[in-house]
Amino acid sequence: MFRVWGKIFQNNRLRNDVVIEINNTELTRTKKITTALSDMCYHFDLSIPIWLDSNIADIKRSGKTRFYQDSFIETISFDYLEFQIIEES
Repeated sequence: MFRVWGKIFQNNRLRNDVVIEINNTELTRTKKITTALSDMCYHFDLSIPIWLDSNIADIKRSGKTRFYQDSFIETISFDYLEFQIIEES
């Protein structure tokens, strides 16, 4: 099982969150991450953010990253979207 916790923060407060589970064991880790981000953005009714080099480095280092306004094409109404891997197996 692969679980990701998505959180939307505004003014240093948690505004909304969701846990996404991916049960397909045939997918690669990268495909699980991109699928989870896509599902998370669908849940929050957001466009899918662009993966910047800093996001990729954060995920590799700590399993967590934040998407700020510069990762989104459209204007967002919050400070950032946090993406955190909470279970990998």
